Amino acid sequence: MSNSDYKPIFGVFIPQGWKMELQGIEGAEAKWNTAVDIAVRAEELGYDSLWVYDHFHNVPRPSHEAVFECWTTIAAISQRTSNIRLGQMVGCNSYRNPGLLAKITSTVDVISGGRLDWGIGAGWYENEYKGYGFEFAKPSDRIGMLRETVEIVKSMWTKPDTTYDGKYYKLSRAQCDPKPLQQPHPPIWIGGGGEQLTLRVVAQHADVSNFASSLEEFIDKREILKGHCKAIGRDEDTIRKTISSEMFIRETEAEVEAAGCLSAFGGDAADWRRRALVGTPDQVSEKIQKYLDAGCTGFIPWVPDYPSTETLELFAKKVMPNFR
Repeated sequence: MSNSDYKPIFGVFIPQGWKMELQGIEGAEAKWNTAVDIAVRAEELGYDSLWVYDHFHNVPRPSHEAVFECWTTIAAISQRTSNIRLGQMVGCNSYRNPGLLAKITSTVDVISGGRLDWGIGAGWYENEYKGYGFEFAKPSDRIGMLRETVEIVKSMWTKPDTTYDGKYYKLSRAQCDPKPLQQPHPPIWIGGGGEQLTLRVVAQHADVSNFASSLEEFIDKREILKGHCKAIGRDEDTIRKTISSEMFIRETEAEVEAAGCLSAFGGDAADWRRRALVGTPDQVSEKIQKYLDAGCTGFIPWVPDYPSTETLELFAKKVMPNFR
């Protein structure tokens, strides 16, 4: 399939606490109920998929504010939803042994009725690595570990036994039962834009490549990916390209301007607006069309006005229908 043959994907992150979006809600149970309610509402609104981050404490700095762990969150949400797909944007490879990860992903695919989109990346949040006792290896090693993990998980998903003798991981007759429901296996989403190493792994193994970038950067990264695909004889069009961007929508330009920059990492409002899906419904629709024209096939936005659902509702009702 070419990129033009793909139906655009519209997913959304649920509020999980990583970006301090639950801090105004009193009590852990109420915070969790908010996450569940918004996940259920997103399914009602017609979103294609729900996503969570794989992080343990807050950004821009640890703040003793609730962050719900990604895999337990996904498992729980799978039992409160029926049809919407479920994924991680993206899992941090260093946080779990690949054999265990194969078991987790297979189990989640089964208990969700075959709705898992497996997101995986090399990891980047050094402060979190140190806080939780994980070795923060140099980039080439973290990406090498990512490649081996994808090979191991795919093998365990599809073969009766897996023996693997890699540079970073060694397994002897590992079994993974039950197997995932999806055939030949759940889609593999690899996140990251490292041009020489990460995108090479994407070319080799990904069904979907996810970027967190402006339109200009997306175009540049796609050209690099094309080169890696050509080098191994793969049609780059067989890899879906998606972006994860912050998104803020209001009915009027005045409301958008009054909000300023709502990025969890701060910054200039004009730059945030340039890079993110920020604006009125018509303005955001124009941005999405430009991404589609550049070969993007899906959008997984983060909503910074949580726990409000105004952006969530406006995107579903006044943007998504323009592309369906």
